[in-house]
Amino acid sequence: MRVPKGPQVLYNLIMTKNIQHKNYTEFNGYYQLVLPLNIEILIPDDDSVRLLSQILEGLNYEKLYRAYSSTGRKPAVKPRVLFKILTYAYMNNIYSSRKIEAAYKRDINFMWLLEGQPAPDHSTIARFRKEYLADAVEDLFYQMVQYLHELGEVKFKNIFIDGTKIEANANRYTFVWKKVVNKNEAKMFEKIKSCLEELNLTYMTSFTVSKEDMAADLGKVLVYLEEKRKEDNLEFVHGIGKRKSELQKFTEKFQEFKESQEKYDINNQLLEGRNSYSKTDSDATFMHMKDDHMRNSQLKPGYNVQIGVEAEYVTGIGIFQDRNDIATLIPFLKDMESNIGSRYENIIADSGYESEENYLHLEKNEQNYYIKPQTYEKWKKKSFKNDISKRENMEYDSQKDEYTCHNGKLLKPVGTTHRTSATGYRSEISIYECEDCSNCPCRDKHKEIEECRYPKPLLKSVKYLMRILRQKKVFY
Repeated sequence: MRVPKGPQVLYNLIMTKNIQHKNYTEFNGYYQLVLPLNIEILIPDDDSVRLLSQILEGLNYEKLYRAYSSTGRKPAVKPRVLFKILTYAYMNNIYSSRKIEAAYKRDINFMWLLEGQPAPDHSTIARFRKEYLADAVEDLFYQMVQYLHELGEVKFKNIFIDGTKIEANANRYTFVWKKVVNKNEAKMFEKIKSCLEELNLTYMTSFTVSKEDMAADLGKVLVYLEEKRKEDNLEFVHGIGKRKSELQKFTEKFQEFKESQEKYDINNQLLEGRNSYSKTDSDATFMHMKDDHMRNSQLKPGYNVQIGVEAEYVTGIGIFQDRNDIATLIPFLKDMESNIGSRYENIIADSGYESEENYLHLEKNEQNYYIKPQTYEKWKKKSFKNDISKRENMEYDSQKDEYTCHNGKLLKPVGTTHRTSATGYRSEISIYECEDCSNCPCRDKHKEIEECRYPKPLLKSVKYLMRILRQKKVFY
């Protein structure tokens, strides 16, 4: 044992005379007579822990207790008390289960919340919030929102909605992409059809496969091959130097195809409605974060968290796998409406929530919306206002549904096209066409505007490159 030079003499004295003490309370005095028998008198009347306890006492913990009863486990500490301790710890920026355990052994506020019950260890806290509280935390949260409404703090009138992306606790490099899965599945399907044709020619069968019931069709083929093996009384061989029969080769191929197809089916089920997921957290989707560790806008597994605020209180929260905020507004409002039993009058959000589908949904529910247009900043630019090709800068007759260009010509509707969004909403787009654009004096002006959008050196180099490509007959 290495001892610092300073206390070397004292250390030698202790070791030689063997005066080490095992009882550390021998010189503690009579501190117990000074401490009060009831620690509640040490907590001020206006302490936040008293307010927390009073509010949380009024909640209904039926759903939380039901989570314990379904597992048949008797809690060592009442779930209501554990929820109080966990909430108060989060209020004081204590999130580690071990630090929470140390807190209610040393802090009188945590001791008071325990209500004289035995102090749980850190594993009890971790198990409580992971296995039991997860099923009831949303219900308890919206009970708090209802309580704030009863107090008059929130009136369910104006809600401000915004979202943020939170990185998941998952490996950043265990991604599965939908395009890759579909590409590999299509390649395997061609291999299966080729192998199946060979099987049908060899054994004079008529097996077919479809993309919808691939695994089931492959299972029928394997059943036939197994019956054929039993009929021929054939034993499959394995190892080096053993020659496999044609039946064994077909069986192994189709068994491999079936196992691969089952994996593809699982991937397709997990990728429903999104383009990627993480192998270590299948609920997380890869998306861009505002601040990433590589500083190169790398995709990372995460969640899109939507938050609704009224009067500085968080009154709604939702976690989504969609990277875009547009598709989250409607399900977020529906979830809030079902939980609070009321509908907000005014919806305030940024340009990330603007879409025709969202507008129509809010109008149908008779809700006022204040959403910033996506092109608002572009509309303010002088270059946009001077662009005569934009329909926003043309006169519009709503009764005749016609635009008038800068040359005085009419643009009439000639047809419609449809566009389907990621949520399945089908929007209708009108196409307008000018009655006659020949000899238009505004065409040259529009061409000048297009050229002014790019720096002259860049535009010159692009024109030079185009001329070289034409000379080499790359394109005409």
